[in-house]
Amino acid sequence: MTTFADLGLSPKVLSAVTDAGYTIPTPIQAGAIPPALARRDILGIAQTGTGKTASFVLPMLTLLEKGRARARMPRTLILEPTRELAAQVAENFEKYGKNHKLNVALLIGGVSFDEQDRKLERGADVLICTPGRLLDHCERGKLLMTGVEILVIDEADRMLDMGFIPDIERIAKLIPFTRQTLFFSATMPPEIQKLADRFLQNPERIEVAPPSSTAKTVTQRLVATHGKDYEKRATLRDLIRAQDDLKNAIIFCNRKVDVAELFRSLDRHGFSVGALHGDMDQRARTTMLANFKENKLTLLVASDVAARGLDIPDVSHVFNFDVPIHAEDYVHRIGRTGRAGRSGAAFTLVSKRDGKFLDAIEKLIDQKIEWLSGGIEDLPPQAESEERERPRGGRDRGGRDRDRDRSRGRKGEPRATETRIETSESEEKVEAVKAERKAEGRPQNPARNPRAANHAAPRPANDDSRDRRSRYRRDDDDGPTPLGFGDEVPAFMLIAGKA
Repeated sequence: MTTFADLGLSPKVLSAVTDAGYTIPTPIQAGAIPPALARRDILGIAQTGTGKTASFVLPMLTLLEKGRARARMPRTLILEPTRELAAQVAENFEKYGKNHKLNVALLIGGVSFDEQDRKLERGADVLICTPGRLLDHCERGKLLMTGVEILVIDEADRMLDMGFIPDIERIAKLIPFTRQTLFFSATMPPEIQKLADRFLQNPERIEVAPPSSTAKTVTQRLVATHGKDYEKRATLRDLIRAQDDLKNAIIFCNRKVDVAELFRSLDRHGFSVGALHGDMDQRARTTMLANFKENKLTLLVASDVAARGLDIPDVSHVFNFDVPIHAEDYVHRIGRTGRAGRSGAAFTLVSKRDGKFLDAIEKLIDQKIEWLSGGIEDLPPQAESEERERPRGGRDRGGRDRDRDRSRGRKGEPRATETRIETSESEEKVEAVKAERKAEGRPQNPARNPRAANHAAPRPANDDSRDRRSRYRRDDDDGPTPLGFGDEVPAFMLIAGKA
C-alpha cells in the first residue's frame, strides 16, 4: 500500500502530514503528487471530498523550499472561485507548511486593500486569490506576475459557472508561458476540457472517479412536495425533525433571497440555524462558517457559494430545498456530506415543475435516485392545482400585505366585484354626445371613457345628486373598470369646442 513517504515529498512536509494524522494518501493525491514534483502539468478530475486540495498543496510546499519571493513578485498563484475556498486553501498551507517559513498572501474581496498591500510588499511565496481581486491589484500596479512558477486553477467547473473564464484568460497572459499549471475540477464538461487544452502543456491526467459521479457513502433520496414556498418549508421542517441521526446539515437554495427567507422561517420555528450567501460581508460569512464548523449551529442555509470544495469534514446531512438548475451543482452540493469515508444522507425536495432539472441530474450521474415515500404522482391534486395561490395573511417578498392586495386587486387586475361591461346609462350618454356634436358640426368621437362622458353629456339642472357622485367619483372603487385614460383624462379633452 502506498504511503505519503513513497511519493517523494520533503521531510518537512512529511513531518507536518504525520502530525496532522495522515499516513495513506487518497487516490487523487497518490496520482497527482509524483508528476507535480516532476514539474509536469496536471489535469486532476475527482469528486468532492477526495483530497484535491492536499494534492497540490503538498508538492508546492516541497518545490518552494528553495528560493525566496521578491516584493510584489509572487512565486506561485492559486485561483479559487470563492472567498471561502481561498481561505480554506490558506488554512491548508498553515497546517502543512508549519515547518516552512513561507509568506502566504490571501487576496479576496471584502478585505482592506491596504492590509493586502502590506503582505505583498513583504514578498509572497504563495498567492491565493479570487480572480477579481487579483486583477484589481494588478490594475493598481501592486503586482508583477512575471515571477510566477506554478499556477493552480482549482474548481475549474465552478469558475466556468461563475463567469470567471475571461478573467482567468487575462491572468494567464500575465504569467510566463514556461509556468507549471495544475488544473483541478470535480466535473469535466466539454467547455472545461477545451479550457484545459488551452492552458496545459502535455498534462498528466489523473482521473480517480468517473466524471460527475457521486460518492457511494452518500444515501440519496427524493422527497415529493408541492411547489408553493410555504408548503415546501413545512415539508422541510417535517423532514428535518424525522432524521434521528442528524448531527448538522447544510440546506441549499438556488437564490440568495430564498436563503434569507428560509433562514427566517427556520429561526421562527426554533431551529438552531445560520445563513450563508454571496451578498453577506466577508466578516459575517467567516463568522457564520466558523460557528457551523464548531457545532454552534445545527443548520446552515446556503446558496451555492457553500457547495464547492468547502471542507467541513463531519456534515451528516444535506437538504436541497430547491432542485439545482445546473445538474453539476447537485454533485457538489451532496459532496458536502459523506466526506473522508464517513456516511451521509442527501434529500432533495422535488415538485412537479422540477421534472426537467431532475432528469438532467439523473442523466449526469447516470443513476436513478430513489423516492423517500411515493413520488410526485402521489401528491394530492387539490394542493397542486392551487400552486399559484398565496396563503392568507402576512406579507409577500415585496413587503405588501397579501389580504390587502387580494381585496384591492393586483396592479392592472380588476377586483372580483368589478366588471368591464358598460351600463346602458353610459351608452345613452355617449349617444347623446354624438348627436350633439353632429348637430354642431364637431367631431363625433367623444371620450371613450363612460366616466368622461358624464362631464360632456347634458344633465338636468336640478340633478345635484349626480354632480355630487361625479365630484367624488375618483375615490369610488365599485364602478365599472375604466377604459382609455380612466380617471386621468387630460383637462383639455373635456373642454367643449368652439361652435
